[in-house]
Amino acid sequence: MAAAAAMLCGALAVHALPALPSRGIDLALAALAMLTLSRPRLRAVGWLLLGFAWCAFRADLALAARLPAELEGRDVLVIGTVDGLPLRRDDATRFVLQVEHARLDGIGLPLQGRVRVSWYDGAPDELAACDRWQLLLRLERPRGLVNPGGFDAERQALERGIVAVGYVRDTDDDRRLGARAACVDRLREAIAAGIGARVADPHDAALLRAFAIGDTRGLDQGDWEVARANGIPHLIAISGFHVGVAGLFGVALAWLLWCASPRLALRVPYPLARGPAALLAALLYGVLAGGSLPTVRTLAMIAVVAAMRFGRRGGGGAHTLALALLAILIVDPLATLAAGFWLSFVGVAFLMLALGPVRGRLRFLRELGLGQLVMTIALLPLSVWFFGEASLVGALSNLVAVPVISFVIVPLCLLAVLALLLVPAAAAVPLALAAAVAHAQWWLLQHAAGWPGAHWWLPETVPWATGLAVVGAAWLFLPRAVPARLLGLLLFLPLLWPARPLPAEGAFEAVVIDVGQGLSVFVRTHGHALLFDAGARYPSEFDLGEAAVLPVLHALGTDRLDRFVISHGDNDHAGGAVAVARAFPDAARSSGEPERLALDAASCRAGEAWEWDGVRFRMLGPRADAEVATARGNDRSCVLLVEGRAGRLLLPGDIGGRVEGDVAAAAGDGPPLALVVPHHGSRSSSSPAFLAALHPAIAIVSAGWRNRFHHPAPDVVARYGAIGATLVNTADAGAVRIAFPADAPPRIVARERDRQWRYWREGTPGGGAVGAPSRGAASTSSQTASAALL
Repeated sequence: MAAAAAMLCGALAVHALPALPSRGIDLALAALAMLTLSRPRLRAVGWLLLGFAWCAFRADLALAARLPAELEGRDVLVIGTVDGLPLRRDDATRFVLQVEHARLDGIGLPLQGRVRVSWYDGAPDELAACDRWQLLLRLERPRGLVNPGGFDAERQALERGIVAVGYVRDTDDDRRLGARAACVDRLREAIAAGIGARVADPHDAALLRAFAIGDTRGLDQGDWEVARANGIPHLIAISGFHVGVAGLFGVALAWLLWCASPRLALRVPYPLARGPAALLAALLYGVLAGGSLPTVRTLAMIAVVAAMRFGRRGGGGAHTLALALLAILIVDPLATLAAGFWLSFVGVAFLMLALGPVRGRLRFLRELGLGQLVMTIALLPLSVWFFGEASLVGALSNLVAVPVISFVIVPLCLLAVLALLLVPAAAAVPLALAAAVAHAQWWLLQHAAGWPGAHWWLPETVPWATGLAVVGAAWLFLPRAVPARLLGLLLFLPLLWPARPLPAEGAFEAVVIDVGQGLSVFVRTHGHALLFDAGARYPSEFDLGEAAVLPVLHALGTDRLDRFVISHGDNDHAGGAVAVARAFPDAARSSGEPERLALDAASCRAGEAWEWDGVRFRMLGPRADAEVATARGNDRSCVLLVEGRAGRLLLPGDIGGRVEGDVAAAAGDGPPLALVVPHHGSRSSSSPAFLAALHPAIAIVSAGWRNRFHHPAPDVVARYGAIGATLVNTADAGAVRIAFPADAPPRIVARERDRQWRYWREGTPGGGAVGAPSRGAASTSSQTASAALL
């Protein structure tokens, strides 16, 4: 156990670094680790050094395998195999390609690894798992949005070995080259098709595919919201417990075989055969399930137990878990970057700690009930750390979901899979039974998802608060003889009630959220909150309102939104509005083009004004005259001026040069100004006269990385440079936080990409300031495309 814990600490130390050490240092530390491992008193130090050196080396190799920066935006001809199950949507088919060869202009490239690919405008029907294809791809390095409380796509890319993202260029070079002879994913695809053909209800079929083979392609965002609200995402896509059920299925088959042929006991005693039988069944199921991390952890534990039993050696649960942890760290130390790694191992460790030996007929019921309470409390700190939310109804929902899914639906799915492989006609009965139970189960979960506390959002936390809460959870579940166990609850306080400094009277703060090629700005005074725009929503159902804006609001502790302004109807400003309105239905809504929105909103007009906490808000546009009122598009954008005692913020939407003069005149003179650059830095806006009149001290461009519009335009960047403004681009800096104190000029207090800088982050620290136009030009949609793919 000490060896596994020390090696884990070494890997964690690597993930805290802003930059990786050189390979020479990795080699030196590994040599030092070998020396210390031979000394009993220093053995723990040796394992720690070994974990650090091994994890750093593997991370270095993974980052070095990424697409070279100079090849971004270039068309590369690749040959590779479809890895996993392709995801077909209305706008595109998405899949992972395991690259074997790559060429640029006929010259070979040293590019190998996994590439996430989108095939727009209708991928051919023959595209399937395990197929070999030659494709012309437009590629970029994995890059994602960076926001407070946001999902880290770049970390996930490193953990999953993604070396590039891109899309297929439709040319004559794209063609199928055949298929691999032996491929598990093709078998998984056949099983998925078999389930779909035998279950009438598409949603029931999607659930059964998830339970049977870990195929979640048929589940949408609403399904995952229901799962999160009930605390059961781990049950949807093949949990480790399901693999254990498969192991028990193998034990049962072995028992039947030994009963049918008693002579087998003369060669191998049944108690010795149980372990290999469980491992074989679990291994087959784990492979069919796609080999997720909880699956691998359970397989490792079953393998350890089977080896011990077969070798007639003893070993407790903690020892088995430690050996499984050590095995995963040796095979793939980068697995420690995944949330599933921590939820899996920490959850099992707490169950072992809390559920001691219990005898009697009610043992199962006690363990089931207490187990759900243990998992809810023990995993709460990690859920808040990774996802920013927890479910207060999860323990109750799991009391029903765990036995129903694990002991009814999953065994029926196992029988159906076995039947599909051996006697397909026999699969209809277990699938019909499983579908009926799954349908009723999901109906209950949907209703429970609406209960109070189903979605419990918590502000962004810090590592030490999460660590304290984990210690507090362990303290709560120590043996009964330990005194004052309830004091462990006190260690949860920094996590559940973190310090939330708010602006003073007459002051405010703003966050220009990183939504790629779009806009969303959050403004907060001492007691009120306003959101200006909500990013885009794409045909793939990737919604920036859901994926970027709401996590920022929750991370900043926003439990009420007083006003929601949607500047105009363009998708990059209004696409995510429905998701935000659904989360904050009581917020007053207004827009410059309410008729173009998918939700009700009042019209905003120049002259409207209000005051919150000593901060004045004024609408400077659109004008109410007939010329603007009958216009459509950018010039009808709501233009909002926020005025504190010592600083101002202007949010002009997508206005162009035609109305900039009126806006500048209405803004007038006042304290130093921070400006969100109109229309993402387009050439049609930020005219010299507009900038000369306002003379902003700070200017923020909200644009996508390598966007196809070339925003911000080089001449616009030059204009801001000429007036001495500090110009920052969210494409380089991530979300930008600006403070407007009551007694000092506005200042940028955080560039999120710098604040969350780790060695896997793309770009360079301090790279948010714009001194030159964004690199290159690509015809993909931008940074948001990478986030959607990941």
